[in-house]
Amino acid sequence: MELRIDTFKSYQTAYLKSIESPQLFWSEIASAFEWFAPHQQTFNGSMEEGNIRWFDGGKLNITINALDRHLESKGNDPAIIWEPNDPDDLNETISYKQLHQRVCAFGSALRSCGIEKGDRVILYMPMTPELAIAVLACARIGAVHSVVFAGFSAQALADRIQDAQAKMVITADESRRGGKTIPLKSVVDAALTSCPSIEKVIVQRVTGSACPMESERDIWMHEFLAASKDSNCPPEIMEAEDPLFILYTSGSTGKPKGVVHTTGGYMVYTAYSFANVFQYEPGDIYWCTADIGWITGHSYIIYGPLLNGATTLMFEGIPTYPDASRFWAVCEKYRVNQFYTAPTAIRSLMASGRKCVEKHDLSALKVLGTVGEPINEEAWHWYNEVVGKSNCPIVDTWWQTETGGIMISGLGNLSPTKPAHAGLPLPGIDPVLLDPEGNEITQPNIEGLLCIRSPWPSMIRTTYGDHERCLSTYFRPFPGYYFTGDGARKDELGMIRVIGRVDDVINVSGHRFGTAEIESAINQSEMAVESAVVGFDHEIKGQGIHAFVITEEPIPLHDQGAARARIIDSVEREIGKIARPDRIQFVAALPKTRSGKIMRRILRKVANGDFDGFGDTSTLLDPSVVESIVNNAKSLWFATN
Repeated sequence: MELRIDTFKSYQTAYLKSIESPQLFWSEIASAFEWFAPHQQTFNGSMEEGNIRWFDGGKLNITINALDRHLESKGNDPAIIWEPNDPDDLNETISYKQLHQRVCAFGSALRSCGIEKGDRVILYMPMTPELAIAVLACARIGAVHSVVFAGFSAQALADRIQDAQAKMVITADESRRGGKTIPLKSVVDAALTSCPSIEKVIVQRVTGSACPMESERDIWMHEFLAASKDSNCPPEIMEAEDPLFILYTSGSTGKPKGVVHTTGGYMVYTAYSFANVFQYEPGDIYWCTADIGWITGHSYIIYGPLLNGATTLMFEGIPTYPDASRFWAVCEKYRVNQFYTAPTAIRSLMASGRKCVEKHDLSALKVLGTVGEPINEEAWHWYNEVVGKSNCPIVDTWWQTETGGIMISGLGNLSPTKPAHAGLPLPGIDPVLLDPEGNEITQPNIEGLLCIRSPWPSMIRTTYGDHERCLSTYFRPFPGYYFTGDGARKDELGMIRVIGRVDDVINVSGHRFGTAEIESAINQSEMAVESAVVGFDHEIKGQGIHAFVITEEPIPLHDQGAARARIIDSVEREIGKIARPDRIQFVAALPKTRSGKIMRRILRKVANGDFDGFGDTSTLLDPSVVESIVNNAKSLWFATN
């Protein structure tokens, strides 16, 4: 069966069928893949109870569909093109045949090292081809991979290892990012002082810098691969509902939650969504600029493209190294056809001007995409006019770690587009807007809570080791629906505009952090007695982090810079630089209700410089706290007039 829809009328037909006959629709999509045994039941379970199962009875291995089935027709075609951090370094093109060989060799080595089906393997790696190969090798042998973004701190890494009870870590001596090198192995060593479950650490040599190795535990990757005598690696037969990976994401509590995705449903949906959103055609060069440490890299650098036999470009560097034209230079170098990046990157590159773009030939571009956060209209128009020359549709994709794949988006050049609107739902996705009481909002242009009414194959199955947390976060707020945590509006044509988070989560450059997680890190500093964190509108990152911090003693103004630095150090130590607050405001008290709950809506208004009324404050224990915080904020960041 052909996965790709080729007209808007075909989309409308497919969408109607997917809503009226979802079991038949998804069963037909699943038939496009190779299975060891077909499924007996397309879907069973209940959204209301949060027990979801797709393609029960089906047996498969996702790497058969991502690699083996392409070997005869596409064996010599490029599967991965790797562009290194430094443009003067050698790039690498890996064919499907070569990728298959390298994945099998790595999988065989994992088995030789004692890794078995169901074991958890942590990958804390740079954006080198070996990261993609290690991910696929885990999937080949049925090990559950958990990629941790290689910018997280030792403590954040340790938290994830401990929660997963992982058996192995795969890492590198260092990573290269722009003009910096980051000592990954030393971060791993620090994390493992509190992680007794780890038996082996595999270390890729990237920079060749001196790297301490623990003889009984640590193995260089080249020696690990050489020690395996057998490069043949028969794929593990997996049940459709066997876990494929755990990916940790921040929530509204201080503990990261491990989102679990399963093999069959994730495979079917990511392949289907990739084919349709990007309208990929044979011979195209597709580039997603994300890091594989995030869900975007899982679904749309590795699995989605390879399941479609596509050529996927993998980039080690950053958009501004060695200068702000790097993205466009890479697009020109490889004649990129589909380009997928974050609004944060677009906004930062806008500041560098049009010349950085216009000096490069971008005529091969056919589809532009955005991911991670809503794109503002100014950035949308710049992307459309300067990068796309008004000839490339923009697919403004909305989805989440928990959804596994893109849920709301245009489909290449088939669908209508509207600035700052994600657009229409993909076939099989049934979004609704609810009011706080759970009533569906049917009138257009009224903001509501974005929920999904019907199950889809790649949806979250559980949070690792804590299903109760999964239920309370996603399925219990509005029984019978999946609650996204986002607010949205729908226009007269059904085009959806996602407004942003409505829960205690901040979206920084497309990456979500729970306020409690950042507050916990701040409170680890000896400076802080209590803290509250909110997001504020940031012209580059979408949302910045504003921290209100209470200290034991008032800090004189001339000492506040040093105090802020110590708090930032604490956040970087506990989470990583990506979560460091943009602003730290020292306050004497926080606006709390009589029951002790922080009134965050007041703090959000203050952080955004909005001092024109705070609504009903009658439940505050001490309303004068608000005036004190406002006056302090005005003196620090905002004009007083």
